[in-house]
Amino acid sequence: MKRRQLLQQAAAFAGAASLPVFADNSRIVLGQSAPFSGPAKELGEQFRDGAMLMFDQVNSRGGVAGRRIELKSLDDGYEPERCASNTRRLLEDGVTALFGYVGTPTTLAAMPLFTAAKVPCFAPFTGAEGLRTPFNRYLFHVRASYQDEAAEILKQITAVGIKKIAVFYQNDAYGIGGLEAVKTAMKGLNLAPVSLGTVERNSVAVDAALKSIMAGSPECIIQISAYHSCAAFIRAARRSGFMGNFYNLSFVGAQALATELGKDARGVVVSQVVPFPFSGLTPIASEYIQRSKASGNKELSYTGMEGFIAAKTLVEGLKRAGNSPSPDSLITGLEGLNDLNLGGFFINFSNQRHTGSRFVDMTILTDDGKVRR
Repeated sequence: MKRRQLLQQAAAFAGAASLPVFADNSRIVLGQSAPFSGPAKELGEQFRDGAMLMFDQVNSRGGVAGRRIELKSLDDGYEPERCASNTRRLLEDGVTALFGYVGTPTTLAAMPLFTAAKVPCFAPFTGAEGLRTPFNRYLFHVRASYQDEAAEILKQITAVGIKKIAVFYQNDAYGIGGLEAVKTAMKGLNLAPVSLGTVERNSVAVDAALKSIMAGSPECIIQISAYHSCAAFIRAARRSGFMGNFYNLSFVGAQALATELGKDARGVVVSQVVPFPFSGLTPIASEYIQRSKASGNKELSYTGMEGFIAAKTLVEGLKRAGNSPSPDSLITGLEGLNDLNLGGFFINFSNQRHTGSRFVDMTILTDDGKVRR
């Protein structure tokens, strides 16, 4: 049976036969499907650019075991069907691993394919529980989960006595997964959302969501959506007279949201899953800043920092994968990264644990487009 036919079957049957991967003695080829167009493109671009800071540095020093790292990035526009199509193409090309996928619905669409092909997917930009439970040998997470983020957000909200909390969420796997994380955190505090509102993926039609949420007279609103729709909702809520606080999960992209909102960003809170990237408060942040300056890229961001950390971690796994890295030897190499200190940010993998970090921090946006701790 031909390779293409096998991959087509993998789309429908996660348990299909494994697919051969062809070695390249000069390169280590990674595949990425992410949004490089549409309303979530900043996330894909920033993650890729941050990762390339590390990959370019490694390549300038001779690569890993004499092999250069090549990242093939394909645009999916944050649409699951396009992501699945990209994944088939990348697997057909014989990539050693998939890397830096952006989003819950897109990564979920790809999961049956890379699982059947027995090719690891490393550092997807999502904290969804549906990608972590049950355990999948071919999925590795660098970031904390949305449950971890939701718990920290609720801790901060309730610390100041706020109890009337609404949730604005994207009507897809990301938004629904984030909503469940928030509900779980609230249930532990004997709370529940006073109102809910939804928006479709890649849309800024928020009027119905605003009406539904304001009916509950909330004191604050937790947002689980992409930055364009979150910005549209914040502006609409402010125009309606809402004076409470907004809280966002890290997926929103703090810098992208701050830029989109401009002066309206003041006071918006965003949870984060990597260290502060705008000053050298940690060695990993200093390294990221130095590499950015050396490359001529002056645009720092949390998403870029996450891409940088993901790439640095993957390189460590590749170094442990032997002189001829394969998907299987890379998995073994990554599972050996126990208590890895990347410079103030720690990764812990094992053959039973593929969630490397539970780090969560809180930041606030300012009216001059900055992100502050």
